[in-house]
Amino acid sequence: MTTSEQTAERLLGALIGAAELFTVELGRELGLYRALRGTRRTASDLAKTAGIDARYAREWLEQQAAAGFLTAAGDDPDGRLFALTEEVAAVLLDETGPAFLGTAGQFALGVGLAYPAVTEAFRTGSGVSYADYGRHIRHGIAAFNRPMFTHQLAGEWLPGLPEIDQRLRATPGARVLDLGCGVGHSSVALALAYPAITVRGVDLDEASVAEARRNAAEAGVADRVSFTLGDAATPADAGVDLVTIFEALHDMADPVGVLAAARAALAEGGSVFIGDERVSDTFTAPAGEIERLQYAFSVLHCLPATRAESSDVANGTVLRASTLLDWARAAGFTRPEVLDITNDFWRFYRLRG
Repeated sequence: MTTSEQTAERLLGALIGAAELFTVELGRELGLYRALRGTRRTASDLAKTAGIDARYAREWLEQQAAAGFLTAAGDDPDGRLFALTEEVAAVLLDETGPAFLGTAGQFALGVGLAYPAVTEAFRTGSGVSYADYGRHIRHGIAAFNRPMFTHQLAGEWLPGLPEIDQRLRATPGARVLDLGCGVGHSSVALALAYPAITVRGVDLDEASVAEARRNAAEAGVADRVSFTLGDAATPADAGVDLVTIFEALHDMADPVGVLAAARAALAEGGSVFIGDERVSDTFTAPAGEIERLQYAFSVLHCLPATRAESSDVANGTVLRASTLLDWARAAGFTRPEVLDITNDFWRFYRLRG
């Protein structure tokens, strides 16, 4: 049993962590980490380089060094030199790098800004639309998943399914439907890895679709990757070789309808490939750290966002394997399976038949 002292210590630690997350996001938002990378700066130097007030620069630098994110050298407050090590920079700044987790501050800020609306939703039973969570959540989710799409989607996950991998590498090119594509990092990663395929991403969020189109253009794949603003339950495609749904099914108001539409879109021999939350098979309390994070995010974001669309299912972030397999069977798939792919955050599924 947790004692009062242990509970108090845990909450204090959480408060320290939450406050530091906001300071991390401040550093990312204002370009302070970028200005520090590869050099050492005083507070006044950072202020001039980043275009911020010198007194605020000094306080932020000292706080970051006290938190262990920066190093500091010198006793004179005005002459003290601060630096960002490459190891820390990789975590905070390299958005396609395998160590990146700079998105953590964006998550904290996004759910904090939406807190009043979530509180009201709890009282009324209504929801908070995904769009209303704003750019911090949109970018936070996208940036968190981007390294996996960049390094693992075509480097590890799909090669583990040779039948799918070979079809994507063959000519004429395969057709891929990426449902709940967000800002399009998964769609772009697929197109870059498989030069013959065409990809169509579908998402309900207008801002995400607009960003996805820009991302595809910047990556040089806009000729093969397109994005549609629409409901994943009515994709209106046919003859698709692969349908992908990454960390989106648990947020969908009609998951069985989405899977049924995906099944109808498949060509003969096609598959649906899903990555969603890796959680325990049954409810466990207390739970592990990752499941605790997923439950907290469900309370603050996923459940309210889904209920803004519909309260019929509203699963929340914690999507257990048995639930997803039941949805797949209800959608008409006769051979849904859990795949043996290792990942700390996601569990993977292939749906056929």
